[in-house]
Amino acid sequence: MFSSKKRLDNAYASAKVIDFDDDSKFILFSDCHRGDNSFADDFANNRNIYFHALKHYYAEGFQYCEIGDGDELWENISFKAILNAHKNVYMLMKLFHKANRLHMIWGNHDMVYRNPEYVKKHLSTYFDPKVGEDVELFGDIRYHEGIVLKHSRTGQELFLTHGHQADWWNYLFWKWSRFMVRVLWKPLNVMGIADPTSPAKNYTELIKVERRTKKWIAEKNNLLTIVGHTHRPRFPEPGDIAFFNDGSCVHPRSITGIEIEHGEISLIKWQIATKEDGTLQIVRVLLEGPKRLIDYKTESIL
Repeated sequence: MFSSKKRLDNAYASAKVIDFDDDSKFILFSDCHRGDNSFADDFANNRNIYFHALKHYYAEGFQYCEIGDGDELWENISFKAILNAHKNVYMLMKLFHKANRLHMIWGNHDMVYRNPEYVKKHLSTYFDPKVGEDVELFGDIRYHEGIVLKHSRTGQELFLTHGHQADWWNYLFWKWSRFMVRVLWKPLNVMGIADPTSPAKNYTELIKVERRTKKWIAEKNNLLTIVGHTHRPRFPEPGDIAFFNDGSCVHPRSITGIEIEHGEISLIKWQIATKEDGTLQIVRVLLEGPKRLIDYKTESIL
């Protein structure tokens, strides 16, 4: 049985490398858990916030990195039902892909995407009832276990992965977890009872997962690492262990993410706010940063 270290090592070694510089702009979201718009679909509550935010980033020329658990394929057997429930979101993601600005990582809830044949079968095209035939969705899209953003001038690396590599149960036994979620936890979730195996809902597990990940980062000479999985946003100060977490898109009434722009990194939140006249608007809130990436330079902190 591989250790957390070995699993993270493998994800890093096989990561897709993307060159970037201080003119590059990235938005990182994870843990959208897009579902079928049923009572159990946690994404549905924040869909309008997410769509508005993603539309903003597309217009501003950002690249979108989705760091795992984008689609909820534990509760839902069929991607088709998810696509039909959130068509506008996928059409926007398709625009990112057509512009070569979409980079996808699989997590434990969409681990089926590590199989290229599964991705090709389910995500390359979809049936459009308007024209009565299959049309392109994501075409030749590839999912990765990890992505390394490598600065073309400084050589600094930012490692992106979902983070379930440090959660042995949800990595090695994801099929069993998926079965339990479909049979037991999905109906209980509707009643407000949380799945105790999920680190997002079990604080003890969450701390263990974070501790293992931080240990790996420290042993990698403090490699700047950005994960999701636990749904808990993390933004360290320079000099601390460079463990970042972009949070999730299923917080109550808000989504969180990480922006990389002008060679700097920030933790942001999008939420609904009330204007003076009582109307509602979706606003971006800066939670942490911006901090210069170079201030998190790789060095041993053991």
